[in-house]
Amino acid sequence: MDGPEAGCSQDAPPDTAKSETESSTTLTPHMLAKIERNRQRALMLRQARLASRPLSTGEGATCCKVAKTIDTGAGFFIEEETAEDEQQERRVVHQPAPVMEPDYLICDECQKPFMDSYLSNSFDLSVCDKCRDNDEKHKLISRTEAKQSYLLKDCDLDKREPLLRFILRKNPHNPHWGDMKLYLKTQVVKRSLEVWGTEEALEEAKDTREENKEVQKQKRFNKKVKELRRAVRSSMFKKDTSVHQHEFGPEELLDEEEDLYRKVCRTCGHELTFEKM
Repeated sequence: MDGPEAGCSQDAPPDTAKSETESSTTLTPHMLAKIERNRQRALMLRQARLASRPLSTGEGATCCKVAKTIDTGAGFFIEEETAEDEQQERRVVHQPAPVMEPDYLICDECQKPFMDSYLSNSFDLSVCDKCRDNDEKHKLISRTEAKQSYLLKDCDLDKREPLLRFILRKNPHNPHWGDMKLYLKTQVVKRSLEVWGTEEALEEAKDTREENKEVQKQKRFNKKVKELRRAVRSSMFKKDTSVHQHEFGPEELLDEEEDLYRKVCRTCGHELTFEKM
């Protein structure tokens, strides 16, 4: 076609190739190697299925019987019925797939090639399952331990590039709580060095944090002591809120003509004046 539609169809493949190129740039080398391995496995499976498939006739072929005359050489002929195909059997011939060497990963520990491993799938680390050490080098630590032991913040774990990979596990203390995030210890240590620069700077930051903790702990202790002393003093002081009962001494004559007398309280000194009839 020479019209504008033909021009549009010719422009489509470059755009498709461009989108594929842009999408491939976002994939890591490990992901590209994994895609290549899956493609090779699919080709091998397809070749095996084609090799085991029985040969078949072409589409639309039917079978019929045809009489065949044979000269016996003794003066008479014999007719035999033989089954022939209307169409000759067409054999399906497939070109063998090219033999390609698989894209193996190289183990960082033993330097041997391998196809797949737990650490490569979960943490993008080129270490085979034989060299995996769960106790020391390839130990998994929780998010809380990563933040406390290596002084990392949430932004260091979740936003700093490249993002640290993790796996989810049920909380062993209570399964109803949220899932735990487990990180690879070696990757957490590497991230802490990116944040603090050197191990010496990390240790100094740890010491400073410990000193601040001790200071805050001492302040909390002193505050509790003051509160305790205040409570003890307030408990020892008791205000007398009862009604005073006067205890008067003996009567004293003040004025004989007017017959006035008085009494004085022995406790508070209150004077009571009265007259006798």
